[in-house]
Amino acid sequence: MRIAIRWLAISLIVMGMAATATAKKKREPLATVNFVVVRDENGKPIRNASVVMHPVDEHGKQERGGLELKTDPEGKTSYDGVPYGKLRIQVLAQGFQTYGDDYDVNEPNMDITVKMKRPAGQYSIYEDHPGEKKDEKKPQQ
Repeated sequence: MRIAIRWLAISLIVMGMAATATAKKKREPLATVNFVVVRDENGKPIRNASVVMHPVDEHGKQERGGLELKTDPEGKTSYDGVPYGKLRIQVLAQGFQTYGDDYDVNEPNMDITVKMKRPAGQYSIYEDHPGEKKDEKKPQQ
């Protein structure tokens, strides 16, 4: 008798946990996010770029548990099952500046195109910069 009661209690606990998990999944809408990563200068796709997704809390802080995707030869990748809310996207590709921005996932399908730029040269005050106006000294009054 005791074994039957214990088995019934354990079964009810497990069923309750499963029902709670299912209810949470039903309440939380999920989206499919599609990425295209291209070169800024000519729009050609970048293959094997890393697309890193991090959830962001209501205070704007990045939460633990990011996910990394890789682009295919057409510069595309996608993920199905992204919860609605803020999502921080970082894109890294060799020979390009790192890209980062926050997106609000609020619809079932989202398409995000990232245009990657080549690294810019370092600015130096000791070099000439054509087209820049020199500071003109104002006469003292």
